[in-house]
Amino acid sequence: MKKYIYYALVVVLAVTALSSCKEKALDPDSIITVGSKTQNDFDKWLENNYVNPYNILVKYRYEMNESDYNYYTIPADMDCSIILAHLVKYLCIDSYDEVAGVDFTRQYFPKMFFYIGEWEYRNNGTFILGTAEGGKKILLSGVNYIPLVLQGGYQGHTDVSEALNHFYIKTIHHEFTHILNQTKDFPSDFSQVTPTGYVTDSWSTPEYANNFERGFISTYAQHSDREDFAEMMSIYVTNSQETWDNWMTRAGASASLIRTKLDIVKNYMLNTFGIDLDQLRATVLRRQSEVVSGMVDLTSLEIN
Repeated sequence: MKKYIYYALVVVLAVTALSSCKEKALDPDSIITVGSKTQNDFDKWLENNYVNPYNILVKYRYEMNESDYNYYTIPADMDCSIILAHLVKYLCIDSYDEVAGVDFTRQYFPKMFFYIGEWEYRNNGTFILGTAEGGKKILLSGVNYIPLVLQGGYQGHTDVSEALNHFYIKTIHHEFTHILNQTKDFPSDFSQVTPTGYVTDSWSTPEYANNFERGFISTYAQHSDREDFAEMMSIYVTNSQETWDNWMTRAGASASLIRTKLDIVKNYMLNTFGIDLDQLRATVLRRQSEVVSGMVDLTSLEIN
């Protein structure tokens, strides 16, 4: 009986919602996409900072067709989307502009970002931070947690820079690396450094928590050679030399394996795209410190 009452309630609510939609137009600031919309101030800012200079589309309004049906997803909050759009622009796009030139960014950077509010949770206790599709689209999840990350302390991360990197910025560099690899594949000798160490989806189990000692820069790097390469690239450019040296100390004898992989990544970026990875890291870290110190207004929608 309870089951039938619940179904009836759903039907009543659905009819009521449809009636309301007919009676009242959707607010321009809505986070749901329905038909054509009038541009709000954020849309205009995105057009000026993403669309016009780079031909990059940022979809912050929820669209079911852009979502992964395998996960429960929710819309991204607009205020959080504004902050993330600033972070992506200042820490990623502008960093590549500064080091490699705007033509590189226009040619290779993904042409669409899609934001969702919640993480994509998997049944093995992990959750997806982002994905890259077809060399053109990056999905970023967990957008609604940005205020908590910026306050510090989210999921035990007390350092704001480290938390930003872990949940958002490193993810963008990671997924962008996949896009670059789709343009020009990474050298095959990278896969031969730790050929028997890849464990696919078992990377998150306690058995493989000792990633440094096994010759991997992160636990997720143990998934596959492709993920290993992207982790090497993204983690290196978002962390200081002091942090890197500490990890190498923990790795012990296996540090030579990680250094060998890093050399391959550096040579790949320099020889293929003309990017000095150390220069990129210095640029990213400088901009990162400027964000954390409050030098960058992450909420402004002023158009220059």
